[in-house]
Amino acid sequence: MTRFYVIIILLFSLRVNAQIQNAHAYKGNQLYASGHYKEAAAEYELALKEKKNKETQFNLGDALYQQKNYEAASKQFEAAGRNAKDKSLRSASNHNIGNTYLEQKKWDEAIKYFKQALKENPNAQQTKYNLAYAQAMKQNQDKKDQQDKKDQQDKKDQQDKKDQKDQKDDQKDDQKDDKKDPQKNGDDQKKPDTGDRKKDEQQQDQKPQPQPSKLTEQQAEQILNALNQEEKKLRDKKEKGKGQPVRLEKDW
Repeated sequence: MTRFYVIIILLFSLRVNAQIQNAHAYKGNQLYASGHYKEAAAEYELALKEKKNKETQFNLGDALYQQKNYEAASKQFEAAGRNAKDKSLRSASNHNIGNTYLEQKKWDEAIKYFKQALKENPNAQQTKYNLAYAQAMKQNQDKKDQQDKKDQQDKKDQQDKKDQKDQKDDQKDDQKDDKKDPQKNGDDQKKPDTGDRKKDEQQQDQKPQPQPSKLTEQQAEQILNALNQEEKKLRDKKEKGKGQPVRLEKDW
C-alpha cells in the first residue's frame, strides 16, 4: 500500500529548455522545485499570458495539484494534452488527470485516464502501478457497497419481521380484550336470562289482577241478592227525598 501511495503522488513534470527563454516560466520552475507551489502557479500564469505553451500549462497543473486544487489542475492537464504532438506529453497529461481523480477517490474516472495514458505509452511503469492501485480500490469499494446494501436489507427485513410480530401480538391482545368486554364483540351481548330475571320482567309488565274469589257459588248468589235489596232500599229512600249517600259495608 505504501508503494502505491508513493506512486500516486508522483507527477510528471516537463521542464523543457525552451522555457528558459521565458523568465516567468523559469522562475516558476525554481519556485516549484523549492516547494513554493502557490508562487510557482502565479509565475506560470504570467508566463501563459505572454505566450501559450503546453509545457507551461502542464507545469501549472502540477503546481495546482500540489495545492490540492484537483479540479483546476485537471483542466490544465487536459489543456496541455489536447492536440499535443508529443505522445509523452499526452501520456503524462492523462496520467496526472488520473491522479487528480485518484486523490478524490473517484476510481472509475481514475482507471479511465490511466488506461488512456497507457495507450499513449504502454511502457509507463508508474502508470501501471497507479492503474492497479485504482482497480484494487474500486474492487474494495464495490465489496463495501455490496456489504452495506446487504446490511441495510438485513436490517430492513429484521424490522419488517419485528413489525409483523408486534402486529400479531396486538391482534392477540385485542382478541383477549374482546372476550373480557362483551361490548367489543359488536353484538351488544346481554347477561344471560335467568328464571328470576324473567320473572321480574313479567311482574313489571303485568297490570294488577283481581284475586279469585274464595266464596262458593251459593254464597256469592246470596250476597248478590242482598246487594240488590240494598240498592232497592236506596232508590226508595231517594224517591222519598231522603237521598243520603250510604256506604255499603262488604264482608269479603
